[in-house]
Amino acid sequence: MLHLSIVVADLDEAREFYVDTLGCTPGRVQPDWMDVWFWGLQLTLQQRPDQVVGSEHQGVRHFGVTLDTAEFGPLVFRLEARSDLNWVVPVTTEFLGTPRQQTKGKLADPSGNVIEIKTYLDPEAAFAQ
Repeated sequence: MLHLSIVVADLDEAREFYVDTLGCTPGRVQPDWMDVWFWGLQLTLQQRPDQVVGSEHQGVRHFGVTLDTAEFGPLVFRLEARSDLNWVVPVTTEFLGTPRQQTKGKLADPSGNVIEIKTYLDPEAAFAQ
């Protein structure tokens, strides 16, 4: 199992985003950190407001998940219905009509951490040369 720890400005705000908005399952909770299960990844949200860097200063740094199309579509539909989310890169499809076809978008959590959500028409294309 993979584990990732990221900094957030406000733990309550981060919990609302990851649990209520994205649908992650909450795990352990302490006063200044909590775990959420981010599609099989143990993601630790560390409340460290002085270490937060906004999405505009992160360059290409991001993390994310590749979902099958059956899960991707409903999630994106639910997220796009919310006007309060910050889509850093709107959902688009690349390489349309080829074996490498992928649909993806990047959104920022309330602390500016960038999350990519994607799906491949053919999941094996993710590893093709």
